[in-house]
Amino acid sequence: QVQLVESGGGLVQTGDSLSVSCAVSGRTFSSFAMGWFRQAPGKEREFVAAISRSGGSTQYPDSMKGRFTISRDRAKNTVYLQMSSLKPEDTAVYYCAATASPTISGVYYRADDYRHWGQGTQVTVSS
Repeated sequence: QVQLVESGGGLVQTGDSLSVSCAVSGRTFSSFAMGWFRQAPGKEREFVAAISRSGGSTQYPDSMKGRFTISRDRAKNTVYLQMSSLKPEDTAVYYCAATASPTISGVYYRADDYRHWGQGTQVTVSS
């Protein structure tokens, strides 16, 4: 059974940086393309970042380019989301997601493309 466990969320101030992690178990990590999504209270789940199986391709929405960076560590079976210049509107529960990708370069930005999800980690940015 595939398990995704996020960690690293917390309370930070505007302008701070924060990194969240997602440890994957139960299946070969390199078979998964990975993604990060977030959901704020009263809002729909929002795409944050995606990375291919190889790690060579990434994708971000325009609003997060330059502030958020996704990466993966094959040795640790972990995907990371490094966030900088955080704003109060970045406050949300951040979820990682995994999908078995048929190609090493595919990236996926739709939540429906992902089969496996973590439980989420809360990130709160105070003003």
